[in-house]
Amino acid sequence: MCARFLSSQFVGKFFIFLCFVVAASGAVFAQGAGYWHTSGNQIIDSGGHTVRVAGVNWYGFETTDQVVHGLWAQDYHTILNTIKKNGYNAIRLPYSNQMVESPVVPSNISFANGSGAINTDLKGLNALQVMDKVVTAAGAGGLRVILDNHRSEAGNSAEANGLWYTGAYPESAWINDWKTVVNRYSTFKDASGNPTVIAVDLRNEPHLIANGSHTGACWTGDTSTGGCPTSNGSQNWVAAAQRAGNAVLSVNSKLLIMVEGIDCYKGDCDWWGGNLEGVSSHPITLNVANRLVYSAHDYGPNLFQQSWFNSSTSFSSLSAVWNKFWGYISANHTAPVLVGEFGTGNNASDIQSATPGSQGQWFQSLINFLQNNVSLNWTYWALNGEDSYALLDNNYDSNPQSSQKQSDLVSIQSALGGGGGGGGGGGTCSTTPAAPTGLTATAVSSSQINLSWTAVSPPSNCDIAYSVFCSRISGFTPSSSNRIASGLPTPSFANTGLLPATKYYY
Repeated sequence: MCARFLSSQFVGKFFIFLCFVVAASGAVFAQGAGYWHTSGNQIIDSGGHTVRVAGVNWYGFETTDQVVHGLWAQDYHTILNTIKKNGYNAIRLPYSNQMVESPVVPSNISFANGSGAINTDLKGLNALQVMDKVVTAAGAGGLRVILDNHRSEAGNSAEANGLWYTGAYPESAWINDWKTVVNRYSTFKDASGNPTVIAVDLRNEPHLIANGSHTGACWTGDTSTGGCPTSNGSQNWVAAAQRAGNAVLSVNSKLLIMVEGIDCYKGDCDWWGGNLEGVSSHPITLNVANRLVYSAHDYGPNLFQQSWFNSSTSFSSLSAVWNKFWGYISANHTAPVLVGEFGTGNNASDIQSATPGSQGQWFQSLINFLQNNVSLNWTYWALNGEDSYALLDNNYDSNPQSSQKQSDLVSIQSALGGGGGGGGGGGTCSTTPAAPTGLTATAVSSSQINLSWTAVSPPSNCDIAYSVFCSRISGFTPSSSNRIASGLPTPSFANTGLLPATKYYY
């Protein structure tokens, strides 16, 4: 649907040619109804529709604050609305065992800001009760939740020992706490009866090398730990994940079980939680079929100068690294894969760069990799405005700090249907929506064009999500290679990072 040269205008140093290739799509392929299961490398909802997890990490419950961050500045409903408004469909929600067993009444919550009263219904609640409120509101807003056991003691980052347990919180506590949490949240459903919590991430970033020694988590078959046999109950992550995963499924057999990798396997090292090479010969086996999702974390050279970041780094070489450590699992249709953490800063060079081995090159390459491999799922680290890789600002305002980074993430989003109902319970979206009309463009700077168009009314049982395509070639055919945004919930888009005196066709 392309009305060529609907209008054209010269604005500043831009030649802008408007061509109707803004597409509206109903949420036919991503309803998200009911509990989800797996089929090959896909996540499937209860209606048989393919779902792509495209979410954010919102941390804080795992820290000594024992509450998601940002509530000092905004009401939690406002932050959840911001997540939804910006096109994300899920939240990976970290917590600690200490928070489950000894929840405090969080002090890092404000009850008023410049707009008036906020978070008033959280007064006097302990951390678990606050989490109840957050999960309930997330579901009501059409978001799904992945619970993430981030660490044992309350604190920051992954557990330093690389294991799924500590002296204070042994494996028995880890498993019992999972059963407690799963039992608690299995009853949390939206108005259409769809569950809010759809998956559990059993443990954040298990890793073998801790304090310079091979004393952390190992994967069966690892040569540096004597083969890491399953009889090595103190280190074998595969066996531990199976014990915990089956315990979770004994409470709720419909949940997705997400299992992260380790760092090093047979001498090959990746990021903490990022190495899933061992799956090829020693996969995870659960008591319930079609529930397993593997998860990997990936970061750029600003976090650590891995050997693959150098003057010869290219998209091809990075793709080879990703396929080696975790991409092959999806490519071989073994199981779905979630890139559970990845992130970058808000400086332009952190988001986009042609310099080989740079942070910007890594981020753009990973975005392209996720664009090209639509079966891969992801949750960006992190929403939090205080984080080095923040999506929002310190005040948790609704507009992301970097419009370019947000644009990149939008290009790999996938909307869930149903607004507050996840597309379930009210019928099936089966009608193709009308084409958008009224496309206009305004140059607002030497590198940005703002696009807007007339909103499309959603057909019955459908939500509307928009895609935007752009090319420097007249008469181009819209495709994944020229799609610059998808899953947009509103009829507008800011295209940034453009070149002056250049013709752009939309």
